[in-house]
Amino acid sequence: MSSSIETVLQETRVFPPSAEFVRQANIPGMETYRRMVAEAERDFEGFWARLARETLLWSKPFSKVLDETRAPFFRWFYDGELNASYNCLDRHLKTQPDKVAIIFEADDGKVTKITYRELHREVCRFANALKGMGIKPADRVLVYMPMSIQVVVAMQACARIGATHSVVFGGFSAKSVQERIIDAEAIAVITADGQFRGGKEIALKPVVDEALAMGGCEAIRNVIVYKRSGSAVPMSAGRDRWWDDAVKGQGDTCEPASVNAEHPLFILYTSGSTGKPKGIQHSTAGYLLWCMLTMKWVFDHKPSDVFWCTADVGWVTGHSYITYGPLAVGATEVMFEGVPTYPDAGRFWKIIQDHKVNVFYTAPTAIRSLIKAGGDLPKKYDLSSLRILGTVGEPINPEAWIWYHETVGGGRCPIVDTWWQTETGGHLISPLPGATPTKPGSATLPLPGIFADIVDETGQPVGRGKGGILVITRPWPSMLRTIWGDAERYKKTYWPDDFKGKLYLAGDGASTDEEGYFRIVGRIDDVLNVSGHRLGTMEIESALVAHKALVAEAAVVGRPDELTGEAVCAFVVLKGARPTGAEAKKIADELRNWVAKEIGPIAKPKDIRFGDNLPKTRSGKIMRRLLRSIAKGEEIKQDVSTLENPAILDQLKQPM
Repeated sequence: MSSSIETVLQETRVFPPSAEFVRQANIPGMETYRRMVAEAERDFEGFWARLARETLLWSKPFSKVLDETRAPFFRWFYDGELNASYNCLDRHLKTQPDKVAIIFEADDGKVTKITYRELHREVCRFANALKGMGIKPADRVLVYMPMSIQVVVAMQACARIGATHSVVFGGFSAKSVQERIIDAEAIAVITADGQFRGGKEIALKPVVDEALAMGGCEAIRNVIVYKRSGSAVPMSAGRDRWWDDAVKGQGDTCEPASVNAEHPLFILYTSGSTGKPKGIQHSTAGYLLWCMLTMKWVFDHKPSDVFWCTADVGWVTGHSYITYGPLAVGATEVMFEGVPTYPDAGRFWKIIQDHKVNVFYTAPTAIRSLIKAGGDLPKKYDLSSLRILGTVGEPINPEAWIWYHETVGGGRCPIVDTWWQTETGGHLISPLPGATPTKPGSATLPLPGIFADIVDETGQPVGRGKGGILVITRPWPSMLRTIWGDAERYKKTYWPDDFKGKLYLAGDGASTDEEGYFRIVGRIDDVLNVSGHRLGTMEIESALVAHKALVAEAAVVGRPDELTGEAVCAFVVLKGARPTGAEAKKIADELRNWVAKEIGPIAKPKDIRFGDNLPKTRSGKIMRRLLRSIAKGEEIKQDVSTLENPAILDQLKQPM
């Protein structure tokens, strides 16, 4: 049985950047890219040292670059000192104090703008308030807030005084909040009375109260509440205070704490293959450096750009490409509170039109749902300001890529299909819009300084044109430093003994083509072994979605099968109404034959299940582990509190 993943879906279309785009690009042409890659290969430490000195402002310059003596616990620039908030705000006060930093559009359409000078003042006031509460460098502060300017202020204020923030997505349950408070040993919580999504108010402060009442959170001395919804919420005397009261009378300046390059900037929890969430710990210097470089390289940042990342700050994408990266390079960025389909499916396109967005960064799931909601809708809006489109969070299927390119980008905007993780801090494999010829569905090539490979289960490279396990072979500055409070789990999860502890295990399957382009085929645990053939679920999903007349969205998982070892189970959302009875059976057979034609009979789904939607978290991620449980016929025991529409679970239990 082969240990490499078979890649059977071929994509041959290539889209080189236009000569016009290349001329203005920060990294112009493949020759420049290859020169940078060669520099990193020739002088690895010198390459990173040069970039760190050119890019970051240091309060104490570093003389040491990389410490590998305690690998895999790497240290970067480890005798230097700096402050993340100073690098994001103060550095712009002399050059562009009145430039708009954030354009915030609320769920109801209200727009608020804040300049760099104003944002600096708000951050300083809030930082002084935190210091007044006795919060010190290295203390942990939990942030549970809506999308708002204030959440950026909260994170930046923590960074300013050297406190380590841990942001929890505003859709998580009280139990999730409690677990993270306990694990991070947080001493304060910053929250809001509520938030708005799709015209509905969602409570936040009551969730925090419930979490604290569960026990184990006795270390929480302060809860600061931002008034967003205006709803009445209980306030505990001596512990809770309103944001406005906390900042009243505070000074407009706050000296930024000079912290070591390795100082933990934040802890962000991500789900693991076992139940307990992992507290991913990121450093200050290495993380910030990479946020800035990827803004300049991948998004080709220009001072005149309006940048919009649609992610929530509760996820790493919101940390890197809302709170830190755009501000550190002095960008104007859009922040959005709501959902893409409220009050109608044209909301994203209207925002791009209204704010003249130049760089648009969103998730494939959002793209696919917008195709379903109105594939021709973008044509009704003026999207001529767009110059770069990006995707993040999961592999994008080629058909959605083409729609994005043609319908949203008018065929003129390069697409940067970025592969990275919470753990990597920023993009690792991505096209450079002014250099890389792109291929639909491919993340293309590693960025300069990033060394990626594909190996088999023993850690041996599989060679070009084959599939296997994606690994990173050299450390990089923005990598996670450890799992908070669990160094052993960090080693076991990311630097396994199978690879002699020398390779970073990304947890994704991938393949390369003859040109060395990477195609991510899904999580390793999303790789199916059907009759000895290993197939990436992403490829089958792409084949299903390629049936444009019928299919809006698809997710594929495996389930145990007596005959073949594993069977392919497909969950499908159709463009029309959800079928039942004989009609459902007829469509299911049509789709099976379609997959057999697109990929081969081995990939034919044994089960096809239809639903009005797929189960997603409120941030839009498909809950694949939940689908695996449904496919196996297991009782649902996992937390479904973040599920947008629980009613679809029953629909998806009916196989065809």
